[in-house]
Formats: sequence, structure tokens, C-alpha cells
Amino acid sequence: MAEAQRSADAVARRGKGAVFAPLYKQIKQLLVEGLDQGEWKPGELIPSEFELAARFQVSQGTVRKAIDELAAEHLLVRRQGKGTFVATHHEPRAQFRFLRIVPDEGEVVPAQSRFLECRRQRAAADIARSLDLKTGDAVVFIRRLLLFDGTPIVLDDIWLPGAMFKGLTADRLAEYHGPLYGLFETEFGTRMIRADERLRAVAADATEAELLRLKPGAPLLLVERVSYTYGERPVEVRRGFCVTTGYHYRNTLT
Repeated sequence: MAEAQRSADAVARRGKGAVFAPLYKQIKQLLVEGLDQGEWKPGELIPSEFELAARFQVSQGTVRKAIDELAAEHLLVRRQGKGTFVATHHEPRAQFRFLRIVPDEGEVVPAQSRFLECRRQRAAADIARSLDLKTGDAVVFIRRLLLFDGTPIVLDDIWLPGAMFKGLTADRLAEYHGPLYGLFETEFGTRMIRADERLRAVAADATEAELLRLKPGAPLLLVERVSYTYGERPVEVRRGFCVTTGYHYRNTLT
């Protein structure tokens, strides 16, 4: 009981007031706040369970349970014999986390990005609503192709909040070689931690068909995604037009 009260007091000191979640959930929230505020950067080692337990005045078991959940949510990464690190989009296994289009046969191979456009524009009503902006606010629009073995498979249209991504230009994208979310994380301090997706079948219009080397009207899988950073803040709208001849969308439900 005393342990729970101490943790509740710690949360209250951070402006959260009374909290009725289980104790480990309260500690988890404090850790997420630390990640959000940049106390521990992507790729950095966080304090040990012993140190965190002393900091929050709770048991190591409570801290361990909070860290277990954050690791399951891909916010932290445990490394045997080394400790617990803040997850980063630059890790090889993280690069496929948000890419669900995989070949029907054979292993998943890295996709090559070809950026076609990058420009600032005013947000249309639907994009503004998804990004929690006002209609007409500045956004950065990116169009790119993802190629597998030189064949275009995904056409991505991406919108980002303009205020968060100042300095993102076509030249910067052209000189960058790595995962796009890695660039967002490293240079703009924005880490994608989860996404909501909707899938539906569409027919390729003339532009999509030309870029994906298809005939107009060819079937495509449209994956509409809104990605979020800490605090459930939406920071990306993405519409991916995917070729499914030889490829499919794969997800794992747990």
C-alpha cells in the first residue's frame, strides 16, 4: 500500500493528479514520459531496473513488469548481458515492423526507396483532421516508390505536419540512405511508435498505373495509415498503393 502511494505521489508531481491504474502501469507511464521528453534517446541504454526502482521508490519486480510491456510494444529492447536500450528505427529488425508487404515466396528483402516528390503544401480537410491540424495548415507531402529487386511494388503518398518537419526537402531525401522512419527519428526527433491501418481494394488510376508499371484499372491494395508518436500524437498520414501480384499483406495477431 505504501509502495502504491509513493508511485501515485510521483505521478502527481509530474502533473498527472490521482491515478488509479495498477502500479506497474504508473511506472510505465513515467518511463514513456521520459522517452517523450528525450531523457533517453533512441539507441541509448536506460538505467538498470535497480536504479529505476530506487528512483521511483518501488520494487524491481514492478519496474521489470513495466519494462516488459514497453519491450513488447517495441519501445525498449532488452539485450542479453548488456541491459535495456531505447528502440530505434535504425535496427534491422525494426525496419520491417511497419512494412507488411512481403513476397509470396522467398525471404523478405530490403526495399529500395525512390523519392519522386517532396514539397510543402496546405493540408486538405481530411489530412488535417487525421493529423489533428487545421485545414490549410502547412504539411510536407512526399511521394515515393518502394522497389523490390528493381520492380516498383508500393507507391506511397505521405503527409507530415509542416511545423514538425521543417528542413525536410527533396535534396535531403535524395542524399539520405536508410529507413525513412530512421531519418524522422534522428533528424526531427520524431519516433513512430504505433500505427492504425485500413485496407481496401482499389483500381489503379492513370498515374498510379504508370508509376507502378501496370495497366490502368489493375487491382491494387490500398493501405491507409495514420502513425503516432508518444502521447498518441498523430504525425504521419500515409496512403500506400500496393501491387499484390507475387506479394501479399502479412500481419501477426496476438
